[in-house]
Amino acid sequence: MTGTSPMTRTTARRFDPFDFLARYGTLIALLLLILFNLVFTRNFATIQTLNVNLTQVCTIVIVAVGMTLVIATGGIDLSVGSLMAISGALAPMIFLGKIMPIGNIYLAVAAAMLVSIAVAGLFGLFNGWLISAFRIQPIVATLVLFIAGRGIAQVMTNGNLQTFRVPQFQFIGLGRVLGIPVQVILMLLIVLAAAWMLKRTVFGRQIIAIGGNERAAELSGIAVARVKLLVYAISGLCAGLAGLVVIAINSSSDANLVGLGMELDAIAAVAVGGTLLSGGKATIIGTLIGAMTIQLVRYTLLANGVPDAAALVVKAGIIILAVWIQQQGRAHA
Repeated sequence: MTGTSPMTRTTARRFDPFDFLARYGTLIALLLLILFNLVFTRNFATIQTLNVNLTQVCTIVIVAVGMTLVIATGGIDLSVGSLMAISGALAPMIFLGKIMPIGNIYLAVAAAMLVSIAVAGLFGLFNGWLISAFRIQPIVATLVLFIAGRGIAQVMTNGNLQTFRVPQFQFIGLGRVLGIPVQVILMLLIVLAAAWMLKRTVFGRQIIAIGGNERAAELSGIAVARVKLLVYAISGLCAGLAGLVVIAINSSSDANLVGLGMELDAIAAVAVGGTLLSGGKATIIGTLIGAMTIQLVRYTLLANGVPDAAALVVKAGIIILAVWIQQQGRAHA
C-alpha cells in the first residue's frame, strides 16, 4: 500500500515555519545577538556589560509584565508611563516629609513605597473600571490617564525637579545583594510570579479565555469585569514600582520625564516576545526575552558606532517583523 501514513501526515502538518518562528524566533535572535557580540564587540563578555544591559531593561520588563496581562485580555494600557510619573512624584514627597513628617527614615521610605505603588494601582483600577463598567475601548480609556496622569504628577510637584540622597530608598535602584543589582532581583521575582500565575492558576486561565473570546468566557461563568479590574490594577502596580526604581537610580524625580515613552517600550517588548496583540495568548518569559532582545539590538548598534536614531529605526523594524510573523502564524494555524 502506497502513500503517506496518517502519523506521517499529522507530523508533517504540525510543522509550520511561521509557527516555529512565532514561538522561538525571538529566543534565536537573542542568542545570535549574544554570539555576534561575543565575536565582534569588545569587552562584551564582562560582568559590567551584563549589568549595564540588565539594569537598562529592568524597568521596561517590570512594566511589560503588567502590559502582557492587559494585552492577553485583548486590551491595552497607554497610561503606564504617566503612572510611573505619579508614583515617582509622590514617593519623595513622603520620605522627604513634604506631606507629613515621619521621624524614622525607614518608616518614611516604607510608607513612600507602599503608598506610591498603591496609588498607581488605584489609578490602574480606575482604568479597569472605565473599561468594564462603561464598555469604553481600552485605548480610549487609558488615553485619559496617559494625558491627565502626567499633568497630575506635574501639579503635585509644581513642575519642579525633586532631588534627594536617601540611601535607604535608593537601595531598590542602586543596591546589590550578593553582587546582583536589586532591581534585577525585583524584575526576576515579578517575571517568575506572573509566569506562574498565568500558567498555573484559575485567574491566569481566565485572562487567556477572555482575550480569546470574551463573550464565550462570560457565558461560561467567568466574572469578566472583575478579571479586567484586577488586570489593569496589576498593570498600575507594576508601573508604580518601575517609577520608584527609575527615580532611585537617578537620585531625582522629574514629573516631565519619568516614564516618558515607557508605554511604547512595554508594548514593543510584549509584541516581540510573542504575545498576540489581539489577546488570547500570552507569554511572560517571552516578554522578558523580547525586552532583552530589543535592548541588546540597541546596545549592539551603539557599541559598533551606529547612531541611536538608527537604532530606533531598527527597533521599529523588529516590531513590524514580529507582528507580521504572528499574523502569518495565525493564518497558517
